[in-house]
Formats: sequence, C-alpha cells, structure tokens
Amino acid sequence: MLPAAMSRPLSDQERRKQISIRGIVGAESVAELKRGFNRHLHFTLVKDRNVATPRDYYFALAHTVRDHLVGRWIRTQQYYYEKDPKRIYYLSLEFYMGRTLQNTMINLGLQNACDEAVYQLGLDMEELEEIEEDAGLGNGGLGRLAACFLDSMATLGLAAYGYGIRYEYGIFNQKIRDGWQVEEADDWLRHGNPWEKARPEYMLPVHFYGRVEHSASGAKWIDTQVVLALPYDTPVPGYMNNTVNTMRLWSARAPNDFNLRDFNVGDYIQAVLDRNLAENISRVLYPNDNFFEGKELRLKQEYFVVAATLQDIIRRFKASKFGSTDSVRTVFDSFPDQVAIQLNDTHPAMAIPELMRIFVDIEKLPWDKAWDITKRTFAYTNHTVLPEALERWPVDLVEKLLPRHLQIIYEINQRHLDHIASLFPNDVGRLRRMSLIEEGDTKRINMAHLCIVGSHAVNGVAKIHSEIVKSQVFEDFAELEPEKFQNKTNGITPQLIAEKIGEDYVRDLSQLTKLHKFVDDDLFIREVAKVKQENKVKFALYLEKEYKVKINPSSMFDVHVKRIHEYKRQLMNCLHIITMYNRIRRDPAKLFVPRTVIIGGKAAPGYHMAKMIIKLINAVAQVVNNDPVVGSKLKVIFLENYRVSLAEKVIPATDLSEQISTAGTEASGTGNMKFMLNGALTIGTMDGANVEMAEEAGEENLFIFGMRVEDVTELDRKGYNAQLYYDRLPELKQAVDQIKSGFFSPDDPNLFNDVVNMLFHHDRFKVFADYEAYVKCQEKVSELYLNSKAWTKMVIRNIAAAGKFSSDRTIKEYARDIWHVEPSDLKIPPPNEPRDAGQDKTPNGTAA
Repeated sequence: MLPAAMSRPLSDQERRKQISIRGIVGAESVAELKRGFNRHLHFTLVKDRNVATPRDYYFALAHTVRDHLVGRWIRTQQYYYEKDPKRIYYLSLEFYMGRTLQNTMINLGLQNACDEAVYQLGLDMEELEEIEEDAGLGNGGLGRLAACFLDSMATLGLAAYGYGIRYEYGIFNQKIRDGWQVEEADDWLRHGNPWEKARPEYMLPVHFYGRVEHSASGAKWIDTQVVLALPYDTPVPGYMNNTVNTMRLWSARAPNDFNLRDFNVGDYIQAVLDRNLAENISRVLYPNDNFFEGKELRLKQEYFVVAATLQDIIRRFKASKFGSTDSVRTVFDSFPDQVAIQLNDTHPAMAIPELMRIFVDIEKLPWDKAWDITKRTFAYTNHTVLPEALERWPVDLVEKLLPRHLQIIYEINQRHLDHIASLFPNDVGRLRRMSLIEEGDTKRINMAHLCIVGSHAVNGVAKIHSEIVKSQVFEDFAELEPEKFQNKTNGITPQLIAEKIGEDYVRDLSQLTKLHKFVDDDLFIREVAKVKQENKVKFALYLEKEYKVKINPSSMFDVHVKRIHEYKRQLMNCLHIITMYNRIRRDPAKLFVPRTVIIGGKAAPGYHMAKMIIKLINAVAQVVNNDPVVGSKLKVIFLENYRVSLAEKVIPATDLSEQISTAGTEASGTGNMKFMLNGALTIGTMDGANVEMAEEAGEENLFIFGMRVEDVTELDRKGYNAQLYYDRLPELKQAVDQIKSGFFSPDDPNLFNDVVNMLFHHDRFKVFADYEAYVKCQEKVSELYLNSKAWTKMVIRNIAAAGKFSSDRTIKEYARDIWHVEPSDLKIPPPNEPRDAGQDKTPNGTAA
C-alpha cells in the first residue's frame, strides 16, 4: 500500500504476529539469529551482557545479518565467474549510502525474524538502528542516485560493480550555533564499519607526476611517485533474489619505501610521518554540490579512483574466458562486449585517457583500434547545466600531475578537431566551441567535452534536462552525433509494504496504478490520512526530543530539504514565510491554515551566500516562533544536519514538498520523487522531473506555478529587473524592507545587506519574478488543506502515479539502451541449496 517508512510504528504484539513479504517468521530462524547474535557478542566483540553497551548490541546484530549475506555474496561472484556475463562498472566519486542494516534485513527477507529475535533478547530494534552511522560519502542527489542504482542493479540481476573512494571523512556534520552553520568532521569510521571487508591482496599501484620518455617502442611514463590503492568491498544485496553485488571503494596507502628510497640519508622519522601526504588522497570528501573547485588534491582523487579501477577491470577481463586468446591483436576486441563503464558526471573523466594509455602504451594497440574500443566502452551521464559546476582543469596542473594523460588528451583533441574541420571547413568558431581545450588567461581542459567525444552514449537525467543538454549546452555535439544523446529520467529505490494491491509491486512499482481504483474508497482514504497523521506525530515527537521545539501535528508540514543553493531558491520560501507572518500580524483574527515550515540542508563551507541564507532562515524563525500574536499558527524550523537517515524520518511526515528551483536549473531532482511516493503533495516549478511528475499524475494534482523555461529565456533576453517587482508588489516590498532594515537582526541591522544586494542586482535565479505566483499558489495549497478528504484523494492520485520514478525502471533503460545487457530475473540458489550439478566448480580464489 504505502512505503515502509510511512507505516505506523507497530506495537510489540502486532510486530510478533505480523506476516508479510519479508518472510514468515519461523522459530528456527529466530533461534538461529539469537545464536548468531550471542556468538558475535562473545567472540567478535568479546563482551557479555553485563558490560555490553547499546553499540555492542548494534554490532552483534550487524555481524549476524552480515553472516547471512556472505554465502550469497560468494556464490554470486562465483556465478559471474562461471557464466562470464557482461560486467557493468558504475564509476562515481560519491556513493551516499546512508545506513545499511535495515535495507539489508529487508532485501534478505530477514526483517521480521530479526525483529522477533531482538525482541526476545530484550532489546529495542529501533534503538539499535539509530546507533549506526550514516555512510555519508556523498553531497546530495548525484551520490544518492549512485546508491539507488547499485540497489536496483543487484535487484535486476546485473553483474554490476560500484567503484569509488573510501573517504575517511564523509560529508561534514552540520551544527547550527547562534543561527550559523558550523562544520564538524564526520569521523564515521571511528567505531569500525561492520559491512566492509578490506582486500589487501588486490592492492594496486597508482602513479603521479614524473615525465614522459618517447622512443621507437612508444611512450614511457617514468620517474613517477607511487601511491597504493587498497580496496574495501561492501556487499550490495538485491531484493529477495539471492544476488549480492560488490561496491569496491579504494583507500590510499603509502608504499613501504615511501620517501625512503630517494637519497633521504638520515630523516627516517620524518619520512615515515610523510606517509600521510600520500594517504591524504582518500582522507576527505570535497563538500561541494554543483560547484567545481579546481584543487590539486581533488584531481588526485579523481585519477586515483580511475587508475585503480581500470587496472581491476582489465585484470578481471583477462582472467575471464573471453580474455584468453593467443593473438595480441585480438585480445581486446571483445572488451566492449564484456565491459560497460558508466561515468557518473565528469568526475571520473580521466578514465578515458587512462584506458587509452593502457591500450596504447602498455598493451601496444594501434591508436585507432584503442580509440574505437574506448568509445564503445564508456558512457557519460551529465548531471547539471550550471556553468560553475562544469569541470575545467588547468592544463598546467594536469601537465604536472599526469603528463602522459595531457599528451593523450591533446592527441584526442587534434583528431577530433581534424574531423570537425573536414565536415565544416573554415568554421573557426565551431572549432573553438567544440575543442577539448579552452583558450584564455589559463588554458583549461573541458572535461564534459572529453566525456562526450570519448563515449558512445551521453544522457541527461530528466526529459527537460536532456533537451536543454542537446539544444543549449552541447548543441554543436548533438548536431554532429544526434544518436549519441539520450534521456534517462532518474528514479529512487522504495522500500514498500504490500497491502492493497498485492506483493508483486515491490518488484514492480508500475503496479501502483492499481491504487487509482481506491481513490473514492472512503475506508482507504481514511487509512491513508491516518498513516500520514501517525508519521507526523512520530516526527513531532522526534523534533521535541532533539530540538526542544513543540509543534502542532495537525498543522500542515511544509518541507524544503535539499542542499542550500541560490538556484534551489530557499530564499523564495523564506520570503513566503515572512509574508505569512505579516498577514497574521495584520489581521490576527482572520482564518489562517496552520503551518510548520521545515527547511533543512547543508551549505558548502566556502559558499558565503548559502551560509547567509541559513542564518536568515534562523533569524526569521527566531522572530516568528517567539511572537505571541502568531502562537501555534506558524512555526519555522531549520532542520540541523540533514542527511539520508534524517530524510527517512522527515519525508514520510511531510504534507507539502517544496521543489521551487528556477525553471531550467535543477537537472532532475530525486527528493521530489520520494515525497510523491510517500504521500506528500508537491508545490513546484516546471523544472527537472517535476515536469514528468505532473505528466504522470496530471498537472491538476500538483501545485505548479511560475515561469517555464521559455519565460526565463525571454526574461533573460529582455533583461531581468528585480526593482520592478519590488515596486509593484507591496507584500514583497514589506518583506524585503524588513530584512534590509534589521527587523530580523536588531543587533546588526546590516547583517543581510549582501543577501538584499544580491536579490536586487545579481540574482541569476530571479526570485522576485516568481514570488507573486508562488504566494498565490501557496494560498491554493492552504485552501485544499482545509478539506482533508479532497487533499487525501489528491495524495492517492500522486502515489498511484509514482511508479515511473523507480530506479529499477531507470536501470532497465540504461541496461537496454546504453549497456546492451538484459536484466535477469534468475534467482541464484541460496547458500543452503546445492548448486546446479551441471555448473563447473571453480577454485575459491576466482570469485573476485
């Protein structure tokens, strides 16, 4: 019926007798889990029940659940070795995994048995789940998408691998002090990570710096500095299909002779201390979302993951049946039939010159053959059209760090431009626009151009975004090779409970359309409203406990959670809050539909405007929440340290989802989909996947407002003048004047000058232009909220239309249109059943 997160908390009694898709609880399985738990408490954690802490209990449970993964994990990898299917490699600098325990129990069909075992042990499952640290190895949408994709690829039985970096410190923890964001390091590995397995036997060297020597036998990259890449493997279980894929994250290690081999006579101690320099590569995640910071350490991270991963891919290819052939000329002919590599944005773009380096310099393939294989292997996903987000690496930095790769990029570019010139003689403008190298103050490499030229498929992440990519950002490339450009609308992984429409749709979200026939069923309407209300009460209790704020659970929960960025327009939401506040104060007796506005998200530490926006929201909240005239009609909460595990709490409790980016700026959005599936209504612009959500549910079932892409383009052509809107709209003027005059910052009236100045003079995202339409649309929202039944019917229509936004659907499209593999619904036999006698047994070591 509804996502699991939306189901109300069960009483112990209900929990014990519940039978669901997660497996009937057998007494044997419960007893076995309890034995495993006690064994790990004793032998792994070396504790007894007298001295064990709640964290010990979490680790004992995690290890017990992990025990149920390993047999399936080994068997899956063995199966891939024997069948030798085409492998899919998803390369990403971010995997925003969140917590692992609950998802693993659900996918293994163990949740009820674990609930029962933990209950019988006198422990509280929810308390144990709260102890797990988020794996915060991502910033936002791009990293969370990678995590959803791994889940879907395993569920669809694809032989897929996620490759990335094992950051020692993930996305910072956000603290709010006096209304300001303060960052703290996220030491997520402090207590150890029960889900990962280090694999030192697959450690690989990665080279940096050095110089290139040319000779008759070809180019040699020499005198390099070596850093070792140590892989850590994390299991990725599919949903109830016994498939367990691998996410392999690399950690940087200094070689043992680091700084000791070079004429370093005496300072042994300093040489050992300097090992940190090499190991810093995997120390910390860069905390920027949709922003390029051209730092040397970041380029090192990008090449580090790429170089280690490609060695691994080639080792695995050569060990397979397809790789074994005598003639050197034909060894790699089958490579694109056996290997697909998906580049998640341009961050792993150095994979293209690196694979060429391996083919040409090491494997001695002729350039043209190497280039043909390379192009057929790679595909590139574009995630943004914002110019400040596009990676443009200075040539001199690449020359210093990766001299051979720069030569290869120049060669790729030369051949590319020769081709363009032959098609469009004398069109120097086109050559300049399409070059991989941008001339200017500092010469730069345009990594998106490198990805397009070096891939056989390029995709955007929502229909409107893919159109903008083709018609605006990369129009010259799309004109040249229109067949290369595709759309793959993003999706999400739901965790669902089956009730109304049968269990099938857990595997097939499109079955949600069956809910349409319940849209007029009074009993169902009441049930949906009740589940939402219970989630709101639960979240209100959480807020009271964590933030000491009392909120009214019958108020509309109006939620805006995502990274803080000007294009996402948290400022427009803020202006609406001030407008509502002013209306209440102007006429306190007038009917006002109570709201709790919840805004959350992190600002990149170096992004001054985003940090000012957080301070402004908190300053407004301070005034609104303490005004006796307002009372419980309006409350504003800034949600501290928004992250995956907090999203899992707030999204099911949301009534209204804010998706209000300027049309043409949000590539897709995925939070929007989660809210839709979890019974929230959307207020939003025609941007990103909002467009397709409106298409699926009917525009009348979303609160769509504001400029469309064409209107924004037209306004840019005319010239956007913020002053006009300020002069024309008295409520906007009042709100802006209050910010400007220090009404919300009496101790420092000029505190928000930068914000006001930006809104008037350089607001690229045109907040004032959509303000009036936004406020009017919000009035329609409040009006509908008064009619609980009509509101809930609209909710049901949204949930019923959410099926398209499953990442299973997205991955099936990648598989068929880009990777050319078929998803398999074959269920590998579980570890307790004998394998097919017809299959060859293989030695243990081959399953890597």
